[in-house]
Amino acid sequence: MIRIGTRGSQLALWQAHHIAALLRAAGHAVELEVIRTTGDRLQEVTFAEVGTKGMFTLEIEQALAAGRIDLAVHSLKDLPTTLPEGFVLAATPARVDPRDVLVSVHHRSLADLPAGARIGTSSLRRRAQLLAHRPDLETVEFRGNVDTRLRKLAEGQVDAILLAAAGLDRLEKTDWLRERIAPELICPSAGQGALGLEARVDDPVTLAALAFLDDPATRFAVTAERTALAALGGGCQVPVGVHCRPTASLGNSAASGWQMLAVVAHPSGHPLLRAQSSGTDPVALGRVVADQLLADGAADLLAQPASSAAAHP
Repeated sequence: MIRIGTRGSQLALWQAHHIAALLRAAGHAVELEVIRTTGDRLQEVTFAEVGTKGMFTLEIEQALAAGRIDLAVHSLKDLPTTLPEGFVLAATPARVDPRDVLVSVHHRSLADLPAGARIGTSSLRRRAQLLAHRPDLETVEFRGNVDTRLRKLAEGQVDAILLAAAGLDRLEKTDWLRERIAPELICPSAGQGALGLEARVDDPVTLAALAFLDDPATRFAVTAERTALAALGGGCQVPVGVHCRPTASLGNSAASGWQMLAVVAHPSGHPLLRAQSSGTDPVALGRVVADQLLADGAADLLAQPASSAAAHP
């Protein structure tokens, strides 16, 4: 019996049931336990006010440490880059679309948004990069699950929202998805589109059961991304974007290796630093890109308070 711990949101439950189905198909018995996290309890509080270190993972990891569950299923972008002692990232299943998307009832793309349009997002990373590209837009603090945000959009509280493609695709809520935004324009967060399966280091039975779920390409990409984020000293709510992709995906099918893009921005969007590198070792690639950004002054930008962003709660 493998006991899975998960948050209770619609997307988290989809992800947990998805992993449970794969494990059952491989012959394992599976149970799910829903665990409410700090981030779930404080839905009306901004990320800047509550802080984000472990806000979606702490209570789940406590259950894992206590032996109530054997496996935690996370959106990998929510999982801190350094895991507590005794835990390991046991598997990274194949990643889905890592990009951010524009969701709007009336507007077809970022370029189509009129000056002064109100854009909902809870992410400082998205907000900073959006304002760097379109400083004429107004950003609005927007929390809640996918259905809540779509409802607020339908009510006209904002003109558009920025979300991760993965969540909308998994929940099949893409009716108002207007644009999948290129990473060169808004660079995704580390691990976006990937799941992280966390287990105890001293649980060889569960680790062996999960081994078949680990996708090598996804493991490479997210290792590079999380290495860069850790080197920059960032968490899941900093204005840092990192995205690693196979060089062959850029149009040259004969190319080998991987390309890494990274962005660090002032919360207001200006200045914004970019770095890019290629390589074949994920840890080295992540460190090279982080070192480029730090040499250009990224540490000063990351020290800026979130309140310096041009945002309106």
